[in-house]
Amino acid sequence: MEKLLNGKFVASSIIRDAKNEAGKLRRDGIIPKLKIVRVGERKDSIAYENAIIKRMDEANIETEVLALPEDIDQSNLIKQLKKLVDSSSVHGIMLFRPLPKHIDENEIKFVISPEKDVDCINPVNVAKLVEGDETGFPPCTAMAALEVLKYYKIELEGKEAVVIGRSMVVGKPLSMLLLRGNSTVTVCHSKTKNLSKVTKRADILVAAIGQPQMIKKEYLKDGAIVIDVGINVDSSGKITGDVDTQDCLDKVQFITPVPSGVGSVTTAVLAKHVIKACKLVNRTVR
Repeated sequence: MEKLLNGKFVASSIIRDAKNEAGKLRRDGIIPKLKIVRVGERKDSIAYENAIIKRMDEANIETEVLALPEDIDQSNLIKQLKKLVDSSSVHGIMLFRPLPKHIDENEIKFVISPEKDVDCINPVNVAKLVEGDETGFPPCTAMAALEVLKYYKIELEGKEAVVIGRSMVVGKPLSMLLLRGNSTVTVCHSKTKNLSKVTKRADILVAAIGQPQMIKKEYLKDGAIVIDVGINVDSSGKITGDVDTQDCLDKVQFITPVPSGVGSVTTAVLAKHVIKACKLVNRTVR
C-alpha cells in the first residue's frame, strides 16, 4: 500500500479548480490579481516569490511584485501598503516576512485589510479562524496541511490529533482547523514534558517544529497519520522535514514526504485564496 501522501497531486487539484474559477471571473471582465510585497533581497524570499509567480500563472492569476529597499522606513512601507489596499485592481496582498528589524510588524499587520489579507497577517483573520468564520483566510501553510488530509479523504471527526509547534504560521491555526473538523487536539511545544508519551496517543500527528528529522518511530502509535510541515536544510544542503520518514515508514498508515508534501500545496492554497478574495471584493461569492 502506498503510504506517501504526495502533495503534488493535491496542488494540481486545487490549481485546476482555481484556474476554472479565474476563467469565469475573466469572462465577467474581472482579472484576479495578487500583489507580492518584498522588502529587501533575501534569497529565500526571492525563491518563494518565483514559486508563487509560477503557480499563479498556472491558475491564470495575474501577479505583480513590489520590491522595496531593505532600509525603507516604516511610514513609507505603510504608505505603499495602503495604496495596494485602496487599489481596485489588487485582490490579494502577500507580504513576505520576516520584515527588517527596524519595521514594527505589530503595526504593519493591521494595515493590510482583512479582505485582501490572503496569508492571515491581520488579526481580524486570526479571529475569524478561531470563530470558524469561513470568510477569513487561514495561513496558507496551515491550510495546505488540511487540504492534504481532505484530498486523501482522511476523516478528522473523533480523531485524536497532536500538533507539535505553536507558531501563528502553522501550529496554532492548524489546531483551530482540526478542531473545526471535530478532532480532539493537543498542542505541544518546546516546554512539553514527556513529548513522546503525548505523541503516541495521536491518530494524526502534525510536526511543525523546525527540527530536522526529530520525530522518530518511537514517537508514534501504530497506524498513525503523520503530517510533516517542516522544511529544513541539512549540512549537505539536502531538504529534510521534521520527521525521519524512512525510520517511521513501517509504523505509519500515511505520511507526507519532504519535499513533495505539504510545501507543494502552500502556493496552490495561496492561489485559491486570491480567487476567494477576488470574489469577496467583487461581491460575487455564490
